[in-house]
Order: sequence, then structure tokens, then C-alpha cells
Amino acid sequence: MTEIDYAAGQLPPNVHLLPQTSQIKALMTTIRDKSTSRSDFIFYSDRLIRLLVEEGLNHLPLVEKTVMTPTGEPYHGVAFQGKIAGVSIVRAGESFEGGLRECCKGVRIGKILIQRDEETALPELFYSKLPNDIAQRYVLLLDPMLATGGSALKAIEVLLQHGVAEERILFLNLLAVPEGIEALVSKHPKMKIVTSQIDPGLNAKKFIVPGLGDFGCRYFGTDD
Repeated sequence: MTEIDYAAGQLPPNVHLLPQTSQIKALMTTIRDKSTSRSDFIFYSDRLIRLLVEEGLNHLPLVEKTVMTPTGEPYHGVAFQGKIAGVSIVRAGESFEGGLRECCKGVRIGKILIQRDEETALPELFYSKLPNDIAQRYVLLLDPMLATGGSALKAIEVLLQHGVAEERILFLNLLAVPEGIEALVSKHPKMKIVTSQIDPGLNAKKFIVPGLGDFGCRYFGTDD
């Protein structure tokens, strides 16, 4: 397998980076700043999440659809191929739910709670609640950070166990590192990842650097 040079802008074929527009760069700079107030962090994170969700929807399959316009003339357009569900990795992933609902009216939302076992340091499933028809839907998996990839891998495992096809999973996150990306695409090459920015790597404590700190704590205003 050819080594990918992320620093040079290379990406695996199933990884999609938001266009690095002035708006994206400014929003990311604001939420990375440790002096940003919690209210501003939430406001600008929500703006970025909305853009990320909208970009994610661009990567879902479409079918041709013809509608009749008010002028009495047909319009030959497109529609999404199937139903969509959002699945948030609790707790930080829940920050995406509002943006998803703003873009997809009546979207079904599922939740997966994963915590790290203190003895083994491995991710452990604590709880999952998914729509009954999750296997028939395209799933937007929601979590703001992709560090080691452990939680995402466990969440994908849960989705696969519930009958979701790998190619129907689209992982949305705000910030990723090559280690996490490689962990996911090497094991699940048919799924897609859409992210806002990619940082160089992890520090000794497995935190993304330069990163933006603990997204969940900053967004929800908690310390743990």
C-alpha cells in the first residue's frame, strides 16, 4: 500500500476534506483559540457543523426524479436514493444533532455510548439505541474528533452488527489526524469520512495537536 503524504495534501480516496475556504479557516481558528468564550465556541462550532453536514450530504447517492413546476412544466432533477439516519457517539457527537435536523427534516437519530476501559484502555460499548430500520438507511456517524479511531471503530462495529452496510456509513467529524484516518480506512475501506481539517498527529497523551482541546467539555461546559 502506497504511503499517503497528508502534509502534502494527499488523502485516501474515501476521505473528503472540506474546501479550505476563508470561512472554514476563520471558523476553525476561532474554535481552536483557548480564549474563545463558551457561547462563541458553541455558536461558531454550530456554524461549522452545519457546513460539515451539508458537505456530507453531497456524498450520499442520488436517483433521477422528475417533478412538475407551478408553470406546468416538468423539471428533471434528483432526490436522495434512500432514507438517512444520524448516529451520534455520546457525548460530544450530540453537538451535531441540531445541525443535522436543520438540514434533514424529520431525520431519525440514534445514539451510541462508548467509554474506555480503565484496565485495558480499549473502547467498550455501554449503550446503543438505534432506529429499528437502521439497516435500510444511510448512516451519518457523528463525532467531532477523530484521534486514535478507537471509539469510531467500536461504533462502526455496532452499526455493522445491526445490519448497516459498510458503504452506507459516512463519518462526519470536525478534526482528524492521519493515525485515526488510517485506522478507519484500513479496516473499513468502503465507508467514507468527511472532515473539516486534518492536524499533524497526536501527542504522548493521545490528544490531537495542535487540536482544540476537549470538544465535549468546551461545548457542553463540563470538566469531565
